[in-house]
Parts: sequence; C-alpha cells; structure tokens
Amino acid sequence: MIAVPASAAGDGRPAEERGAAGRPSLWNIANVLTMMRLLLVPVFVLLMFADGGYDPAWRSLAWAAFAIAMITDLFDGELARRRDIVTDFGKIADPIADKAIMGAALLSLSLLGDLPWWVTVVILARELGITALRFWVLRHGVIPASRGGKLKTLTQGIAVGMYILVLTGPLATMRWWLMAAAVVLTVGTGLDYIRQAVVLRRAGLSAAEAERDRER
Repeated sequence: MIAVPASAAGDGRPAEERGAAGRPSLWNIANVLTMMRLLLVPVFVLLMFADGGYDPAWRSLAWAAFAIAMITDLFDGELARRRDIVTDFGKIADPIADKAIMGAALLSLSLLGDLPWWVTVVILARELGITALRFWVLRHGVIPASRGGKLKTLTQGIAVGMYILVLTGPLATMRWWLMAAAVVLTVGTGLDYIRQAVVLRRAGLSAAEAERDRER
C-alpha cells in the first residue's frame, strides 16, 4: 500500500483552512468569526447611540449585534482548538475582540447614563489587569480559565445584554441583581487569578533557581 502524505490525505481540516506546509490558514473559520466580532464593535456603538441612544428599536438592534458577538466568542476558540487551526493572529485578536465588545457596551451604557460608572471601571480594570497579569507570568506558565471565570463571562454577558435593551418593571430589577452578581464574580475571580499568578511565578522562580544550582 502506497503511503499518502498527511497533507495530501487531509488532516481533518477543510483544504481552505490549511496554508503552506499544512499550517493553519489565516482565513480559517475561527479567525473569520474573530474578525467579524471586531467589525461588530463599531456597528454596535453606532446602533447604541442612534437617534439619541434611547430608542427601543435601535437598542434592540444593538442588542442583536452584541448577542452575535458574544455567541461567536463561545465558538471561535473552541473551533480553533478542535480543528487544530490555532494561529498567532487568533491568539492575539481573540482576547482583543472579547475586551473590545464588552468594553464598548459598558462605556456606551455609562455614557448614556444607564449604568453607573463605577461598575464600568471595576469590570474594565479587572479585565485589563488580569490580561496584563497573564502576560507577566507567561514565561512561568499559563493561568487557565477557571469555571468561575467562565461563569463571570456568562453573567456579564447576560447582565449587559439586559441593560442594552430598554426594560422596565421586574425585568429591570432582575438585570440590576444580575449585574451585581457579575461585579461580585468579576472581583472574586480577579483575586483568585492574582493568587494563581503569584503561586505560578514563585514556582517558576524556584524552578529556575534550582536549575541554576544544578549547573554550578
């Protein structure tokens, strides 16, 4: 039986997702979803502020754009890992897209007076701070996403989505409680990530010191 090269036989990925030498193409489905999410950010902002920013119809369209962006966030990373099409572009662009759409939503809501500024500041400071922390300890290891972090993201998305819509009555009260839960999860998981980063860095420094001692 004649052996067929893996690149010719296929590796489970569609041909358009493979570039030169079998490497993942930039234009794979995961990266396309990420780029679409980035493009939705200015569209979302325009819809939020259309007609003064308080028209229920425009706000519903803004919610639809936000919901699409959040849904694609659930799939692009998973698709990249499952199809083995992870690229350097995706590693950089995916977290940027995540922060961009959430940041745009929080800032828009605060500018329109729908969400207290302190909530926006707390959430954005946590998100940017933990991202910087991950890069700071990257040479010692990767801080994995926790279940609490995933629950935080889900709660944030639902709460912010409800604030984007023009709601009254019990639903307006419900979104307040959801946002309160999101803030608690944001702070709590942020503190846990800081703890993990400190432990990871100490372990990395200890390992490096032990390696130097062996080389002496």
